[in-house]
Amino acid sequence: MSQTQVLARKWRPRSFRELTGQDHVVRALTSALQQKRLHHAYLFTGTRGIGKTTIARILAKALNCETGITPAPCGECSACTEIDSGRFVDLIEMDAASNTQVDKMRELLENALYAPTIARYKVYIIDEVHMLSKSAFNAMLKTLEEPPEHVKFILATTDPQKIPVTVLSRCLQFNLKQIPLPLIAAHLKHVLEQEHISCDAPSLQLVARSAQGSMRDALSILDQAIGFGEGKIEEDVVRDMLGTIDQGYLYDLLDALAQNDGPRMLSIADAMESRSLSLDTALQELASLLHRVALAQIVPSAIAEDTLEREKIFKLAETYGPEDIQLFYQIAIHGREDLSRAPDEYAGFTMTLMRMLAFMPEETAAAAVAEAPVAVNAAVKASPDDPAKVRSVRPTPSETPPPASRRNGGASGVPGRTDTAREATHSSPAPLERAGQKPDADADAGANLLGEGGWLATVNQLKLNGITKELAQHCEVKNISRNEIEFCVPETHGHLLQKTYQERMQSALREHLGKPVRIKFLVGVVTGMSPAELENREKQERQLQAIAAIESDPFVQELVENLDAKLIVSSIKPIQ
Repeated sequence: MSQTQVLARKWRPRSFRELTGQDHVVRALTSALQQKRLHHAYLFTGTRGIGKTTIARILAKALNCETGITPAPCGECSACTEIDSGRFVDLIEMDAASNTQVDKMRELLENALYAPTIARYKVYIIDEVHMLSKSAFNAMLKTLEEPPEHVKFILATTDPQKIPVTVLSRCLQFNLKQIPLPLIAAHLKHVLEQEHISCDAPSLQLVARSAQGSMRDALSILDQAIGFGEGKIEEDVVRDMLGTIDQGYLYDLLDALAQNDGPRMLSIADAMESRSLSLDTALQELASLLHRVALAQIVPSAIAEDTLEREKIFKLAETYGPEDIQLFYQIAIHGREDLSRAPDEYAGFTMTLMRMLAFMPEETAAAAVAEAPVAVNAAVKASPDDPAKVRSVRPTPSETPPPASRRNGGASGVPGRTDTAREATHSSPAPLERAGQKPDADADAGANLLGEGGWLATVNQLKLNGITKELAQHCEVKNISRNEIEFCVPETHGHLLQKTYQERMQSALREHLGKPVRIKFLVGVVTGMSPAELENREKQERQLQAIAAIESDPFVQELVENLDAKLIVSSIKPIQ
């Protein structure tokens, strides 16, 4: 009884026309073979299972087919059949991962000097070539510099960065790309049709997605699914096998989020945990779903007609604004990164969901306030012409009915950031003075709080380092009273406003001034008077002066005029 061959080997491409997803490489090799423009060393790079060694073997057949050098080897001559079966004497394959030492490489290169036994070319395929030792690479280098006419090297690697540039420069390099999901699904469908195995479209999509661009992985997973489903492939069986999350949970979560319904989101999370589902995978799938929703919003044509649950994706695209989706995507991927540091997986997962609720875009929250039947205490809003706007306090979920629609809600793509500025202070919010308005009476007494030179001089004297120093450098003073300084930080640096760094900066100021001082932070529009901006402006001025001095130098002008010299401005550096 013959043993059944696994699908990954049975359906391995044996010619260039059978390859999937690497058209750019096939076109280049086909053209070179047709014109007989052959290189002595080829390098194929790319992730696992996308066809590197498969292309190498097809190329070996193209070089040694008895019909002649051709991009379409016959597949029937002794050379072609023996290469397919792995018995061709002049095709030497070596796995560099298990043969890293220089002695093995020297032995291989010594044999390369001898003419091929029966073939036109002696072909060496070295897989995972980046695993060779430095000495082995050095031994290979001389042969690559002066290769015998009858030898062809075909190298393959998943990590070209580890290959010495001296080797890279002597190879014709081809970068293979991950195979798109639709192409994988189409090929799997073809394979199953030939194998007379029934399968539904959602199952193919699941298998193709889990392969992450690798056709070999896709065929291996398909083999496993056939065995798991006892000869037939169904969506529920494939989901159980892969441990993938039922998409219904994710759509329910996003629906509850749209309704600002925290209790329902927790209830869904509890149901997922009770089924022992991987919450790490849930965040991965949630980020993937949000990615598809973003595509539907911005590039609708990118969502294929046969995409799973296409209608639901476009419904979400209408429910949320583009900024909302960008924000939630960032929260999901950061939540997954933080999962290993959470008290447990459930806490990390639910904390990510609560973060999405807590950082609702401000315009959406404002709309909910307008519809709320109860009064909500809010902070005093700044006037429209105030450059440092202050966010109003957001109502609690119990006070806020679900909004009817969340179309085009406004938020930046960074968690915790909104289109309006937010106040980051340990005290209760208070209204700001307008730009240019005279401070209150306390400000007159506190005008000299920072002393001569103001905030720029003070920052340079404070004992700060790391992120705390960076926070201080990007602060701009807005108001000063007797014992309080109010800073504004631009939105691009709002991520620096963590409680730890605020407290360190306040302690350093107290120590420097020798008196109690309270500091407040706002995120908003600045006027460019922060220490970082001032120092950058001064640096640019010094650079312009240095360039002007060089350009006006008589000797330089003479070189430019008489010798057609060119001044490389980027190389000019001012003397410190």
